[in-house]
Amino acid sequence: MTGNVVVLAPSPQLTVTVEALDGVPDIHLHPGGQGVWQARMMRSLGVEVVLCATVGGETGRVLRGLLDEGGVGLRLRGIAGRNGCYIHDRRGGEREPVVEMPADPLSRHELDDLYELTLTEALEAGTALLSGPSDERVVPHELYHRLAADLTRNGCQVVIDLAGERLATALRGGPTFVKVSHEELIEDGRAASDELTELVAAAREIAGHGPRAVVVSRAAEPALALLDGELCTVHVPALNPVETRGGGDSMTAGFTAELARGESLASALRVGAAAGALNIARHGLGTGSGEAIASLAQRVELRPWDEKGSG
Repeated sequence: MTGNVVVLAPSPQLTVTVEALDGVPDIHLHPGGQGVWQARMMRSLGVEVVLCATVGGETGRVLRGLLDEGGVGLRLRGIAGRNGCYIHDRRGGEREPVVEMPADPLSRHELDDLYELTLTEALEAGTALLSGPSDERVVPHELYHRLAADLTRNGCQVVIDLAGERLATALRGGPTFVKVSHEELIEDGRAASDELTELVAAAREIAGHGPRAVVVSRAAEPALALLDGELCTVHVPALNPVETRGGGDSMTAGFTAELARGESLASALRVGAAAGALNIARHGLGTGSGEAIASLAQRVELRPWDEKGSG
């Protein structure tokens, strides 16, 4: 089964990275942002993806062309403002931020159109991944509640990968799957520390809003998952990291791809964990071949975890 997913990416970023090639600067331009990277990963896994986004300004004109090359279906709404952009310098081996321009907030009419095109595409696809913008000002939190609620009540599976007030607002809509990091749980006051018992309590509180699955990524430690009320820790093959960013986004993308195919929560979790593990072992966010991810997924171990902390 191929599967179909709609990704909400409110305002993609133009990313500019300076590398070194034979002693001279080598400049790379790519579309970026959480939703773009997640859509890219799902295409690698063979899922049909439609990206719902806004583009505007000089950065938006460049993004249109770059997004067209990604093999992802596009539903773009032109806007009066600008998309954001960042420039990073990697010539020294490490990623050094040079400058970042935030995206402009969407107007009321632009928001209404983005909601409408996301709603109609997602109802057709059956699975939606609601990703966050790079800047808090771009869209109001309420957009996520409206979409999560309207989609779930009409039979669409909804995946969210959000934090803070966006997460709290989207949870009121009853999404199917929630992915959050342990740092975000602590920052949001849902957990007092990174102790597993604290994270378990936070995951159960989130699940109380309706999600069948809650996954808590824990940086280099095994992720914690609550699947239909059953707890487990997620153990992936050890790989040397090259790019530490984006592992959580790829995990969400892998899980969503399998969910769209109708696979079990456990199978989806294994593929998601494999996608996240492979992503940090590669240069480039949201990258990795479907064949490699499938191979790694066979080596992902889900270990049951009881309330006393024994695995």
